[in-house]
Amino acid sequence: MSRVYNFSAGPAVLPEEVLQEAADEMLDYRGCGMSVMEMSHRSGTYQKIIDEAEADLRQLMGIPDNYKVLFLQGGASQQFAMIPMNLMKNRVADYIITGQWAKKAWKEASIYGKANAVASSEDQTFSYIPDCSDLPIDPDADYVYICENNTIYGTRWDHIPDTGDVPLVADISSCILSQPIDVSKFGLLYADLVREEDGWKIWHLSCPVRWRRSMSWQARCVSRLRIRQRIMTPPAKPSSTEPGR
Repeated sequence: MSRVYNFSAGPAVLPEEVLQEAADEMLDYRGCGMSVMEMSHRSGTYQKIIDEAEADLRQLMGIPDNYKVLFLQGGASQQFAMIPMNLMKNRVADYIITGQWAKKAWKEASIYGKANAVASSEDQTFSYIPDCSDLPIDPDADYVYICENNTIYGTRWDHIPDTGDVPLVADISSCILSQPIDVSKFGLLYADLVREEDGWKIWHLSCPVRWRRSMSWQARCVSRLRIRQRIMTPPAKPSSTEPGR
């Protein structure tokens, strides 16, 4: 069989050894007599899987100990509502709109409070990242929101905007693990891994300890997440469509 290398913005090529390991363990995961998709999420075997996944993610991303890592069901678009529902305590948040996903997140947040569009590149079809050197951040804002990478328009943030004491929230669905990132500069990061198993999407989100009490979310993961020491995302040619989140 000849291998096809898919460099699309969504699901892309994976190392053959990762695929082979997943195939070998599909019927019998490490001698337990069942696949990961059949075992109880309360079992000791499953707990080792999720613990290892979190440890790998913390190591690869350099996630500080005072940040929480959550594995949740649902796509990234679910966070357009869950973030303001959990974090918009003052009912105010600032959004920097650099593409369709950030725009959708901003519109959704407007349902739950005052969502300010403090900067936008929509005037030129999101073809650039706006100057954020002097952001008019609302003093009552609970957070500032960005989408770090915009595959539809071929733009990405090459610097992190200075939001002062206001926590920065970022959607990194299109660029997670593609390059080093200083997690400590963010209040919250989230990403949809764009992989489905038995109807459940698996993705990760990290948040600081001070926001843990506001997280009322229930986590359940029904597929094994194996992250290798090296994951590279080749530059994708901008296209007119982007995978759903």
